[in-house]
Amino acid sequence: MRLAGVLRGLALVFTLITTWLFATTYFRHGSMKSVNLRSWLGSSDVPTKAAKARYKCGNQKSCPENSLTFKIVSGAANVVGPSMCLENTVFMSSVKNNVGRGLNIAVVNGTNGHLIKMAAFDMYSGDVKHLVMFLEDVQKGSLVLIASYDDPASKLNDQARALLADLGSSYAAKLGFRDNWVFLGGKGLKGRTPFEQWQLGNRQFGRSQSKGTHPWHTCAPAMLPPALPQNAHALHGTHLVHRTPLDATPLALPLE
Repeated sequence: MRLAGVLRGLALVFTLITTWLFATTYFRHGSMKSVNLRSWLGSSDVPTKAAKARYKCGNQKSCPENSLTFKIVSGAANVVGPSMCLENTVFMSSVKNNVGRGLNIAVVNGTNGHLIKMAAFDMYSGDVKHLVMFLEDVQKGSLVLIASYDDPASKLNDQARALLADLGSSYAAKLGFRDNWVFLGGKGLKGRTPFEQWQLGNRQFGRSQSKGTHPWHTCAPAMLPPALPQNAHALHGTHLVHRTPLDATPLALPLE
């Protein structure tokens, strides 16, 4: 009996101490939601700043003023669809169910990144005239984002390739069956865009197989009015910058 009484007394004391600690923590933080079990039990673990900051379109860093953040990912064979994001807005992706075999193209305002139009063009069994009409209608000052999926080139003719080259492409003339291609150019550019990647498809054993997704994500300078000085530009890191060591401010892509 005496042992049982001692145990009951100890249990009562433990309950009182636990209740006092809980109440102290509760009133100190002012809200029940503020009670942290780990801190209440004496753990020293606290959240750190190790988690990486999230930037637009999953980019690795923020983009400077007068530039647009983008990410373009080509498709993988005929299995994984492409995607394209500009200024944290995903225009086309498999999740949105608006991509298709061939060339997936989005046209946006070159100054603010607002979507103008987008479409997917089947370059394996479709009619290339629809792509030609779409490209001919692109207005000066627009940015054009393109991601390949499965076969981007079988139906391409000289006219379509020339229109793509006019947007700044260096590889439109070489694009072949199941090549991987991501591109960001614009109507009215001088020269070639630096924002383009092309990967030759595997043509061994008489067939071609896409090697997988080809991502490109960085910052593109906005197409500001052509009144800005038309000085020479060069790709430096992930930004298009002026060739002056004292000036690292991205300028506009030069217009004609």
